[in-house]
Amino acid sequence: MSKVKIIDSIMGSGKTSAAINKINDSNKDENFIFLTPYLNEVERIKKKVTSRQMYEPKIRSKGENVQYKFDSFHELLSQNKDIVATHNLFKNANEDTKELILSGNYILILDEVMGVVEQLQVKKHDLKTLFDSELIYVQDGYVKWNEEKRDYETRYNDIRDMALNNNLIYFRDNILIWNFPADIFKLFKEVYILTYMFEAQIQKYYYDINDIPYQKMSSGKVEGKYVFIEEDSTFESIMKEKFKELITIYEGNLNAVGQLDFSLSFSWYRNKSPYTLKKVKNNVFNYFNNIVKSSSDEAMWTTYSEHKNKIKGNGYTKGFVSCNARATNEYKHKKHLAYTINRYANRMICNYFKERYDISIDQDAYALSELLQWIWRSAIRDGEKISLFIPSLRMRSLLQNWLENNP
Repeated sequence: MSKVKIIDSIMGSGKTSAAINKINDSNKDENFIFLTPYLNEVERIKKKVTSRQMYEPKIRSKGENVQYKFDSFHELLSQNKDIVATHNLFKNANEDTKELILSGNYILILDEVMGVVEQLQVKKHDLKTLFDSELIYVQDGYVKWNEEKRDYETRYNDIRDMALNNNLIYFRDNILIWNFPADIFKLFKEVYILTYMFEAQIQKYYYDINDIPYQKMSSGKVEGKYVFIEEDSTFESIMKEKFKELITIYEGNLNAVGQLDFSLSFSWYRNKSPYTLKKVKNNVFNYFNNIVKSSSDEAMWTTYSEHKNKIKGNGYTKGFVSCNARATNEYKHKKHLAYTINRYANRMICNYFKERYDISIDQDAYALSELLQWIWRSAIRDGEKISLFIPSLRMRSLLQNWLENNP
């Protein structure tokens, strides 16, 4: 049986509740690390775990000395404390982290998949500077930091740390791809990843290339209590029928802007004129203010962050929710939604998997999983009806086919 368990269960099936129950019901000699995407969720988990104290890494000042969060994380690990932290903090894991996890006999609970393969945004000029100054070099495809210059303090300290951890890959002769150290997942006593549609996630492909076996499971109620159970799709069918009753998808002229396969994609937004983007803004405004007559408090919308200011408008601006939002119930009062993007996985990451490992990422599955996670942030999570404006024909069709169980 694999030590990595993927709790691949539809939204509303009680994955987080089952994880908290597992911690509360566990033996005292078992140690846990619970990782969540958002800082405000850290507090919620700390309150929900009642059988033991969950510690949060903190920045602490001791006289003139400052202990940063990651140092605090290591200190807690050294004391075998039960820890709740964010994905971003854990992404700094290094060799010390590995040793402390292994010696602490830890169980990892990862609420939602985390970013495990990312393209670093490094300017060509900076990359040239790093090579010319002999701070970095390439060996077997990996970016290495010159050991003789390990202690140099530069503005490239983040790249230095990644290179020293053997986490950076040199791709296409000018691109840096960061990989989370895969062997960390093998050091835990057990790993539980709470998600839905794992097969569509980048972390799944990352596990494949790093030969990390996993077991698929679900979550559900047993004798009135949420627990992890054997893989079961029964509840998914029930929830889809419920979603069909709760979701009203807009069909009308405001959708005309998203008819082509790549309309409203990231590159589409980047290449379109201000006049076309103004059209998207006007359509969102009309949807919220004239079609569904939403209050500002109940409006929820998204676009790509760099175009947010071009799409925002009166009556809905404050309802912006990032398109990659996961594992938060902060927006469960939102009843009228506008999803103004056409989601694709990062093109360079796709090229990386294809050229280096001959693995093709399923773009439609990825897009659907991202859309469903975003929708689930809204009032639908409490069983309330929602209205939904998805101008992209591709994204709208993916959702409709999923609801109807069409391939």
